[in-house]
Amino acid sequence: MRINIRILVVLLITLQFSFAQSDNLQWLDTELSNYEYPYPVSIIELNIQNQDLKMAYMDVKPDNYNGKNIVLFHGKNFNGAYWKTTIDALTKEGYRVIVPDQIGFGKSSKPSHFHYTFQQLAYNTRTLLDTLKISNTMILGHSMGGMVATRFTLMYPDITEKLILENPIGLEDWKLKVPYQPVEWWYKNELKKSYEGIKKYQQVNYYDNKWKPEYDQWVNLLAGWTLNSDYERLAWNAALTYDMIFTQPVVYEFKNISVPTLLIIGTRDRTALGKPLVSDEVRKTMGLYSELGKITKERIPNAKLVEIKNIGHLPHIEKFESFIKPLKKFMKK
Repeated sequence: MRINIRILVVLLITLQFSFAQSDNLQWLDTELSNYEYPYPVSIIELNIQNQDLKMAYMDVKPDNYNGKNIVLFHGKNFNGAYWKTTIDALTKEGYRVIVPDQIGFGKSSKPSHFHYTFQQLAYNTRTLLDTLKISNTMILGHSMGGMVATRFTLMYPDITEKLILENPIGLEDWKLKVPYQPVEWWYKNELKKSYEGIKKYQQVNYYDNKWKPEYDQWVNLLAGWTLNSDYERLAWNAALTYDMIFTQPVVYEFKNISVPTLLIIGTRDRTALGKPLVSDEVRKTMGLYSELGKITKERIPNAKLVEIKNIGHLPHIEKFESFIKPLKKFMKK
């Protein structure tokens, strides 16, 4: 059997690179106690579903506080740490910024059993705000955080001043196209996660293969958990939240949002749940943010759309200035 030397060399280099990346991974504690956030982290103790849980959050109040507040909701594959540049920019303008890690994410508790709903996550956040004596705030949600932010706004319009959605998922109902899979299916997928697989997913879906070294830190935060001996519990929480996202659409309730809303949409985004479960033909119709942004604007009363061309799922990471400029303008109105 003849061996193509050139192909063999490429494979060896690829394997060497992969092992090098894995070898450089930092083992991460279940609640990221060995990972430093950009601002001090506080904990609120909550008794939820007959168990005591901890919800971590950053509460950054600037010296030039202008009396206005904003809550930042993180996405499914992230935590509050990735909001650093946004916190920096908004506190400079005088805003108080509250950044919770939802239960099951970041530095918050990872319960062994939990019934995840967007209502529960919104309720937890309202409890946090009541504890901080915040009675009026703007709400910003990215990715899955956009679904939490939408639910929060629908539940608590009395304290929600404005809503900002940055490339939120849930702009379409995937149940109409994707066959249902039980939680165990998502769990098995999570158990297979690796540095290489996580990076490939983000590279293709978030950045359209336009990778920069600074994106590695967000891969490492997920991949570092795979080295944890308690990874099965982490994977189970991730599976439960996937099921929450898939089975609890908010798209049908956009018409009920009563506060001024800003949509910031990176039009290159193609994020959608369940793509591996459908045909190529159906897959091409999913996650088309260049279309979904316009459709959603029409569904939400008093909504404004800002499209950021040729940018993917994370405008505040990939092209910060194009994200923060319209955000600050909208917040000041």
